[in-house]
Amino acid sequence: MERYFHEELEAVRSHLMEMGERAVESANLALRALEQRDLDIADSVIEGDDIIDAIETRIDEEVARYISLRAPVAKDLRLLFVAVKASHDLERVGDEATSIAKRTKKILASNETYRGLGRVPDMCELAISMLKEALLSFIQEEEDIAHQIIRRDKEVDALNRENFKEFVELMKDDPSKVDVYAEMIFISKSFERIADHAKNISEEVYFLLTSQSLKQVIKEETKS
Repeated sequence: MERYFHEELEAVRSHLMEMGERAVESANLALRALEQRDLDIADSVIEGDDIIDAIETRIDEEVARYISLRAPVAKDLRLLFVAVKASHDLERVGDEATSIAKRTKKILASNETYRGLGRVPDMCELAISMLKEALLSFIQEEEDIAHQIIRRDKEVDALNRENFKEFVELMKDDPSKVDVYAEMIFISKSFERIADHAKNISEEVYFLLTSQSLKQVIKEETKS
């Protein structure tokens, strides 16, 4: 699919990719802070969220300005529509990474020891790979990549359910650490939500490239 971006459209596209890279980095750092019990890394995630928010605002402003000054054709209008929706999903990824960092700080402040992280690292790896591939499908304009991502979301959901069961059992085994494992449950849920946002972006990119709803396409495939 060929596309010739006006300078303004290229700026929107470039800022969306920058936002995506920062969101991926925040999620990675959030897990590292938890694994390494590192307050400095957790603080860096929290501080970096403002940058992600600022880029989202910039994209919204650029899109609004472009629409008001130009008369976008249908393809360009779809790009702008997807850019705004995807930027909102990436902003939420940054929020989830910040939530993980804040919960990590609570766990570390308690000075409680805990037995492992369950499948949280696996969830993080899978969610981040989905996010990277969603962005790749946008860069390379490949609807097949976007199509594959949505099916992997169920793997993350299954890992989240596994974590919930494990952390509840650990609470039962050691009631003194209920607060710690409650935070772990919320951290697991945050990574599950990051995967949801990657899935959302894949659906938005698929619509951009095909003008079709990916959910509907998969529903029809399931029927056949």
